[in-house]
Amino acid sequence: MTVRTLHHYDEIGLVTASERTAAGHRRYTREDVRRLYRVRTLRSLGLSLEEIAAALAAAPDDASALRPLLTAQLRALEEQAERLRHLTGHVAGLLDRLDDAPFDAGRFLEVLSMFESHFTEAQREQLARRRAELGPERIEEAKSRWAELVGELLGHVEAGTPADDPHVRDLVRQWDELAAPFHETEQTKTAARQLWQDHGDELAAPLPWPADRLRALMSYVDSVRG
Repeated sequence: MTVRTLHHYDEIGLVTASERTAAGHRRYTREDVRRLYRVRTLRSLGLSLEEIAAALAAAPDDASALRPLLTAQLRALEEQAERLRHLTGHVAGLLDRLDDAPFDAGRFLEVLSMFESHFTEAQREQLARRRAELGPERIEEAKSRWAELVGELLGHVEAGTPADDPHVRDLVRQWDELAAPFHETEQTKTAARQLWQDHGDELAAPLPWPADRLRALMSYVDSVRG
């Protein structure tokens, strides 16, 4: 607590010194100090000075009168925490992409731009939230299993296995189950497929399979789904 802060509180009438010394300096009484402690406590909870002033003016000695204000503040803090959690997940996802796919910064921003143009803000938040909830270990397991499925299904594409083959259908079912935790809604699934259709070559560049083979694979998987 600084002298400057005390003077500011006094100027706005939040904590005013009840007495003055002979030299004209502020002298805070015991009651003034009690009020100052209340202000500092409420300030530490994230309340604005205006909110604190209104609360103390309405019921300076009734702690229960603060319940509506504190309840509203709790909701605001929970919403802020949720936004920060989404943002944390999104940043973690971007870092994962930088680690997993060593392409240059210009290319990374290009892919990020494609991602943002196909997914709404709500969908991007949902994807980031799911990544954070699943955690890096499960995500790595999903990547490994997805690579295995790609290899198996590419073999069936090249062999000309019919789309209604029971084993192929089971592989595509596993593919969809693997993707399900990341896509909570049909709209997100549709956006992901559209992103691949529009920018398959760019997205395939850092992957170990040629873009034309992956395009053939995606077409094959769609035909299996019917």
